Amino acid sequence: MEPLTEHSGTALVLRRGDVDTDQIIPAEFCKRLTKSGYEDTLFHAWMQDPEFVFNDPARRQASVLVAGHNFGTGSSREHAVWALRDWGIRVVIGTSFGDIFFRNAWKNGVLAVQLPESVVDTLASKVDADPSFVVTVDVEACEVRASGLTHGFQIDKRPRWLLLNGLDDIAVTLGRDELITGFEAGRKPWLPRVGAA
Repeated sequence: MEPLTEHSGTALVLRRGDVDTDQIIPAEFCKRLTKSGYEDTLFHAWMQDPEFVFNDPARRQASVLVAGHNFGTGSSREHAVWALRDWGIRVVIGTSFGDIFFRNAWKNGVLAVQLPESVVDTLASKVDADPSFVVTVDVEACEVRASGLTHGFQIDKRPRWLLLNGLDDIAVTLGRDELITGFEAGRKPWLPRVGAA
């Protein structure tokens, strides 16, 4: 994954609360065997409406989503994050998130930032008024900045470290290959082993 230290981009606003993962990506699109290529499935039912914000050509380059409350509730499918990421969203800002979506986001290189309702409302109004409005999210400083507005956010130590270094759990494990190999080499021969016989 690409490290996420600071991200600046235009934004779009999804003024809907309680958006669940089945609305983000319907279950029938979760049968693919890859972790990418889901941009055409994002908000599939809502995309049929030409007025839906993700269909606005002026917003097509947006990489920040300002969402409503309880975004990403529902099932645990990582596909919801993959679809957002593949469409180009790198940061989702909201007042609250589904717990599993929140974790899946940073595990897949997307930052979910929780801010107070008043700050989210201010951002949403500015973004709606100007398609070229830029929002900056600084993971190192734990700040959201946009046209005179600066607001801190909290992020746990491990997700912050993973995002700053562009790592996921698999990459962290692979980075310990020497330790794992050494441990396996020192195991008693009668203990179970994983790998080729």
